[in-house]
Amino acid sequence: MPPAPTGEISQLGTIGVIVLLLLFYGGTMWMSVVISRKKENADDYMTAGNKIGFGVSAASMTATWIWASSMYASVTAGYTYGVSGPIHYGLWGALMILFIYPFGKRIRKVAPKAHTLAEVMYARHGRSSQLMLAGSNVLGSVISLTSNFIAGGALIAMLSPMSFGNGIVIIAGGVLLYTLWSGFRASVLTDFAQVMAMLGAAVVIIPAVFFVVGGPPMFAEGVAAGHVTPAQESFFSSEAFMNQGAPYIAAVLAYAIGNQTIAQRLFAVREDLIKPTFITATIGYGATVIGIGMLGVMALYLGIEPMNGDVNNLMPQMVGTYLPVGLVALAFIMIIGSLSSTADSDLSALSSIVMTDIYGQSVGRKKADPKKMLLIGRLTMVVATAAALYFATAKFNILDLLVFVGALWGCLVFPVIASFYWKKVTNKAFTVSVIAALVVFLPVRFALIPLVGPWALFVELLAIIGVGVVLGIMSFGFFGLRPAVIVGAIATVVVLPFGFGYLRDYETLSGSLVAYSVSFLVCYLMSVRSEQDFDFAVIRKVTGDFDEEDEPSEVASDGPEPAPEAADSTDR
Repeated sequence: MPPAPTGEISQLGTIGVIVLLLLFYGGTMWMSVVISRKKENADDYMTAGNKIGFGVSAASMTATWIWASSMYASVTAGYTYGVSGPIHYGLWGALMILFIYPFGKRIRKVAPKAHTLAEVMYARHGRSSQLMLAGSNVLGSVISLTSNFIAGGALIAMLSPMSFGNGIVIIAGGVLLYTLWSGFRASVLTDFAQVMAMLGAAVVIIPAVFFVVGGPPMFAEGVAAGHVTPAQESFFSSEAFMNQGAPYIAAVLAYAIGNQTIAQRLFAVREDLIKPTFITATIGYGATVIGIGMLGVMALYLGIEPMNGDVNNLMPQMVGTYLPVGLVALAFIMIIGSLSSTADSDLSALSSIVMTDIYGQSVGRKKADPKKMLLIGRLTMVVATAAALYFATAKFNILDLLVFVGALWGCLVFPVIASFYWKKVTNKAFTVSVIAALVVFLPVRFALIPLVGPWALFVELLAIIGVGVVLGIMSFGFFGLRPAVIVGAIATVVVLPFGFGYLRDYETLSGSLVAYSVSFLVCYLMSVRSEQDFDFAVIRKVTGDFDEEDEPSEVASDGPEPAPEAADSTDR
């Protein structure tokens, strides 16, 4: 029988936490110093020369996707929806990594030396499209950074006598120091060590908790005690799918296509290793996050009440209540590794955006000073860390901001993907479609206009079309245009009979689907009659290395760079 919860959690103590943090951040700092260069290269600082191997790139993608919030959210899903909760959270998130790679191959083909997606949009459309993508990523990365600092501060406050404020400062300082040194190269190399620590800890901690709390009989006892509902017992809960799975499919697809932390790894890995990298990350993410979510399922069957009524406390609460101090320390390292791997990715992404999209493209690639770019990148990391610390202490509503940024990325998905394949997409179509989608999304997601009457029917129609758009985009990457159109059309027809009067009850799902459908409809209708015939070779010429000292011949093989006004005029 499991020990009865006493309400007390095994703490590591101040000295224990400090020793673990010194070991963790001292090790990552040592790795960063080892790979540092006396004369740093601006392009390597952002993308590691576009030649990262399979092991490091797969580990980095996995570590970046597994962040502290994903661990906490999976546990919350298990506690809220039962056995199907972690599956709906982890499975769809994993599959979204897999769905990125066919689009990634196309992106690398047309822009092999790019640093950011926004840089490619500049070459494809112009400044407004670039700033939309860059601006959403700046906001999103700062919010993500803030979320990870909050998770680290709360963890330290729970497992030691130190305060929340002390915790976030320690986490912020540790991540900044090793990332500042060598930029993206430090991020991906330390990701390898961090993901090994996370996977190793998960393999030990989850079974340990399972057997300590009673093993398989725990489930029958939980049902007999009335701790779970029939829906929470089911692997095929419709409630879990509509509230957790379906919204997450749309949200993660948007995150995967629009987020710079993912794009940066896409541009960094060797082009021939894109497919195995993403397949491996799919498996690693899914197994880890679903497994961790089972801690929430166990808490549900045991009838445990979250400490202070906050479900985010469930993971450290389960570990601290049932495991000895040694395994609590292992769990501490697992969570610190997850949040640090994503926080350093956010810092690297922010520095690349400012270096490339704000400075590099404003002065021109040939005129950009690599030394000044490095200084700008490092200053960006310092400023971003300070901003995230301020937001963490000011206790802004992070959830509302994340919803806003996620919606913006959802509005961007179709225009961004279409811009890599369809020559007719114009700058005006891109810009107007994103703005229109955002304008319709906001009143739906935040219920600014009650979903009743004609407005509700209109929103549900858009959401039904959105189902077809999402599934069509997924199919397009693997099977091409014709199957994508067929899948999208069939999905829309299938959902049509029961979508009306039903989808209005799920604002989160409806809002995401509306963002997809409006951006698709506007972008398509404004582009289909366009006379533009864009030459994708222009993207390769406009994007590229800023520091060309190491590989002048490779850049020269692309031909002369067009004048900026010539490149911009292709789509205006």
